[in-house]
Amino acid sequence: MDFQQGLITTIHEYGITRDLLKELNKKLKNKPTAILIPCLYEEFERPALKGIREVLKNLSGLNELVIALSAKSIEQAKEAKSFFESMPFPVHLQWTNSPSVIELLKSQEKNGLELLGTPGKGWAVWQGIGVATRKSDVVALFDADIRTFTSSYPSRMILPLLDESFGISYVKAFYSRLSLETNELQGRATRLFVGPLLASLEQLVGNGPFLQYLQAFRYPLAGEFAFTKDLAMNLRIPCDWGLEIGLLSEVYRNVRTSKIAQVDLGLFDHKHKTIGDSSKEGLQRMCTEILSSVLRGLMEHQAETLTNTQLSTLEVLYKRVGEDRVKQFGLDSAVNQIPYDRHEEELSVQKFAKLLRPATENFLESPATQQLPSWSRVLSCENRLQEDLFMAGSNDVNININTKELINNL
Repeated sequence: MDFQQGLITTIHEYGITRDLLKELNKKLKNKPTAILIPCLYEEFERPALKGIREVLKNLSGLNELVIALSAKSIEQAKEAKSFFESMPFPVHLQWTNSPSVIELLKSQEKNGLELLGTPGKGWAVWQGIGVATRKSDVVALFDADIRTFTSSYPSRMILPLLDESFGISYVKAFYSRLSLETNELQGRATRLFVGPLLASLEQLVGNGPFLQYLQAFRYPLAGEFAFTKDLAMNLRIPCDWGLEIGLLSEVYRNVRTSKIAQVDLGLFDHKHKTIGDSSKEGLQRMCTEILSSVLRGLMEHQAETLTNTQLSTLEVLYKRVGEDRVKQFGLDSAVNQIPYDRHEEELSVQKFAKLLRPATENFLESPATQQLPSWSRVLSCENRLQEDLFMAGSNDVNININTKELINNL
């Protein structure tokens, strides 16, 4: 427990908070709010999403639940729709890769809009924002694989946005990542890559405003966040594993830091990724794309571009800081009597270090990335697209189509 505040507001968990659900439901009546869950169909076959559904049933004041689903067949989409039939509020299933959605978004190429993003969370989030902001003033996003989901998660994430006297536009989660089975520390991409990377870049290029901002977040890769409609409508959405850092960059571009908060959700566990055997797999691929997102942010906000000499220095700095962090987490684990495999952690740092040069060189060759345009940009060109996307996302669930035809369209 601490009482520290910094560049952005931190909402701590002091362990004495009463149940906030009653207060949340009361305030939800005054400001229409949606929850957005992007997910693959596979999540419906795991227990985490069922637990999330049961908790959300208690949010009687919710305006809408939007499920941004990637499914391979009409049967999967229908099963997903029936999964949420018993909710006490409207549920919209947005089948993100349905034939109708693909056709609609492809049709916008005539207007110069490239809306067929790379399939993944970013594309689902972009569609979900478009659908959710039709009728809601606040949107909160949660992943579908959270195993520790309780009513405190939506309560603590959403409440800061419902009281306008605080002036908050964006809330991001942070938490303690521990395995439910072993109590081991999780979150290697944050602990052993992003943290040491940002600290190394600070030594290398100085403590500029964007780096200060990124380091103010205790868990910058947290996939849980909430924002006001005004902000959500003006964010470009990255389509790769750099989504979380890319969104932080967009938030930095659009609002003052005084309008940003981070909230402690306590213990948190979800599906884990392996580190992978190459830079194209697992956490290594994820960290490669995160690095590109960080470097792009430095270009945009600090006009910083790494030279070859600086890249060599970054490799040395990162490895030293990463090894220091391994020792620090080892002590942290020992005092808290939780398992810690120092050797595996050291190997992770070594693998991450080997990514820096090729990933940076590839980025510098082509620093532009695919970002889906903000909804305010889209609607300035095609003002009915939100409604059309809403209709397209559910149309195919209600009719019979050929599954083979769908797969050929993906």
